[in-house]
Amino acid sequence: MPVRSAGLLIHRRFETELEVLLVHPGGPFWAKKDDGAWSIPKGLIDPGEDELSAAIRETREELGIEISGDFAQLGEYRQPGGKVVVVWSVEADPVLDVENVTSSEFQMEWPPRSGRIQSFPEVDRAGWFPIAEAGTKILRGQFAMLADLVKQLGQTK
Repeated sequence: MPVRSAGLLIHRRFETELEVLLVHPGGPFWAKKDDGAWSIPKGLIDPGEDELSAAIRETREELGIEISGDFAQLGEYRQPGGKVVVVWSVEADPVLDVENVTSSEFQMEWPPRSGRIQSFPEVDRAGWFPIAEAGTKILRGQFAMLADLVKQLGQTK
């Protein structure tokens, strides 16, 4: 059974353009990566946890913001590493500010083999991207989510 994660593809209409909220992973591995490095807020589903509840919890942990609204299941997406991500779309308040995210942290040995454990934010920044730009920013394995959102909303890119 593949590992399962859950996430939210948060969107808004800004002026006349569809935008999506993406997060940039924290930590030294991702520090200098941009295009192809961003993701939707998502994370592992705890044993016995409802998948939508996991998506909402993970988003809160990564952004420090409570997201509510009408959640619509978007689909399940197998990632290149084999993990399956189940995703819901939700429309956000158009003025939702993500400039100052407050992410939970993780610990890892850094630099490698140094014996020093350091803390890093799960997410070091978040941003709103027009759907076309999001296509260049998002991880390759999540690209189909954008196309499915456009379809779900009955829009064209």
